Amino acid sequence: MRKMVAKEEMSLLSFLTGCGYSKKKVKQLVKHRAVLVSCMTAKRHDQGLLPGDEIVIKTEKEMSEEGHQCPGLEIVYEDDDVIVINKPAKLLTIATEKEKIKTAYYKLTAYLRERTRAKEQRIFIVHRLDRDTSGLLVFAKNETSQQTLQENWQKVDKKYAAIVEGVPKEKSGQVSSHLRESKSLRVYSVSGNDEEGRFSVTNFEVVKEGADCALLNISLETGRKNQIRVHLADIGHPVAGDKKYGAKTDPLGRLALHAYYLAFDHPTMGKRLEFQIKMPGKFNTLFSKKSEDEDDGTKKS
Repeated sequence: MRKMVAKEEMSLLSFLTGCGYSKKKVKQLVKHRAVLVSCMTAKRHDQGLLPGDEIVIKTEKEMSEEGHQCPGLEIVYEDDDVIVINKPAKLLTIATEKEKIKTAYYKLTAYLRERTRAKEQRIFIVHRLDRDTSGLLVFAKNETSQQTLQENWQKVDKKYAAIVEGVPKEKSGQVSSHLRESKSLRVYSVSGNDEEGRFSVTNFEVVKEGADCALLNISLETGRKNQIRVHLADIGHPVAGDKKYGAKTDPLGRLALHAYYLAFDHPTMGKRLEFQIKMPGKFNTLFSKKSEDEDDGTKKS
């Protein structure tokens, strides 16, 4: 940051232009809340200064670090087009008929509007995570980016960590089926002849083994609603804590499914963005220490 002290009475604009900033730059700094006057964020570029007032200009790095603080959410990455968060378990991605406020969408929107002081500030849904699934979730910050991301979603790489009941006999494998959703919103596998079924493919690999559970690394070739949960239940190893799909145990007090890896092409710059986060600490409590050299419990890509 840069610190300066006013020596005479004048406007903030006059002071900063006298320090080498252009009028346009001063207005941009104030708009983005990067200017402090006597420890208070400047709200107007023509704000009056008194002798002795300390003026602080925050750097872009400092502003970026502050921008990654949203109450109740961890912002992993943000630019003008996309925002990636680490969604906690038990938080909806978007609103439902019964819940409008306790969602990642609502929290992010409120936070960005407060930060930018723009009531029209919006974010746009790109994909979703189940309420009880934690991990990486990307939103677009404009409609063009949303459309580009969704049109190219088949190129996105997604990996999950899942703790399942029992230990699969096969250390790696693939589950495929056609998935259909019932009127009660339960997803299930159907025959390939079912016209409403959507073909889905899930790959898994056993990473750690416990006495009565296993940690799996999951990668998706398709992204259907509840796909991982249904496919793991289909092979007799439902996700721990997933009562809806047949789990009988709940060792973590939550659905043991975490989206730890996400990679996609930036919607405007084109470059590949890649994100990987650690598993929640509780995921490792069910296993011995023999694999602690992999501190996030997942195999590196």
